[in-house]
Amino acid sequence: MNEGLNLNLGRSLFDYQPESVNTKSVLITGGTTGIGRATAVLLAAQGAQVMIFGRHEQELNDAVNEIRRAGGDILGLTADTADPEDIRRVFQEVDRQMGQLDILINNAALGYNSIMEGTYQEWQYIVNTNLLGYMAIAHEAIERMKPNGWGHIVNVGSMSADVREKGSSVYVATKSGIEGFSESLRKEVNPLGIKVTLIEPGAVGTDMQSEYSPEEQRQKEEKMEMLKAEDIAACILHTITQPRRCEVVLMQIRPHLQSI
Repeated sequence: MNEGLNLNLGRSLFDYQPESVNTKSVLITGGTTGIGRATAVLLAAQGAQVMIFGRHEQELNDAVNEIRRAGGDILGLTADTADPEDIRRVFQEVDRQMGQLDILINNAALGYNSIMEGTYQEWQYIVNTNLLGYMAIAHEAIERMKPNGWGHIVNVGSMSADVREKGSSVYVATKSGIEGFSESLRKEVNPLGIKVTLIEPGAVGTDMQSEYSPEEQRQKEEKMEMLKAEDIAACILHTITQPRRCEVVLMQIRPHLQSI
């Protein structure tokens, strides 16, 4: 390699400047537990103004108090992504308390097993939460990002969309929907300056892993058979701090020894 190329390469690497989330306004759905909560903790520590919501007041209070004790800028409310009225109320608060929206972390979701179990109403609630909720929240976020000519939507999906494991057909259907929705949406909003990233984790030690006790989850994390919520939060931070010329379209992350 000649000296000119070496100099140019060195200058390019030296000039690399990631984006900062400091002062950015961020909405995290399902931000009171698991991946959402870990992401809220991390982004608030980086100087972002974060708003979270979840269905349960006690979990919300715990998350908000934890982040405030650490000095983070956090706002919170109880709401359900399966309820259109709640979605309207969330964005009223976004407008009132944040003024604009830079980043959306679409994360609120519920686990479910097979279509061989449950009722129509139960399946409908899962679909409304895991898929329609993502769509409705993204719609409202885009309406607020368009005037600024910039924004970033991160959809937290699941590797279940690719693995399609037996006994999880309802959940797999919703996460497969998120996969297709994310790709199509990205093509629609890129000309508006809005990025869309899909993050698909494997097994993560959260309340979604209800078949394992918290102690069993910690053991699996130690054995590298399960991820921690903080691992996914770090991935989210990586995607949203890339320079504007870069777009992380899809990131899949799974435990080193997960058997699939």
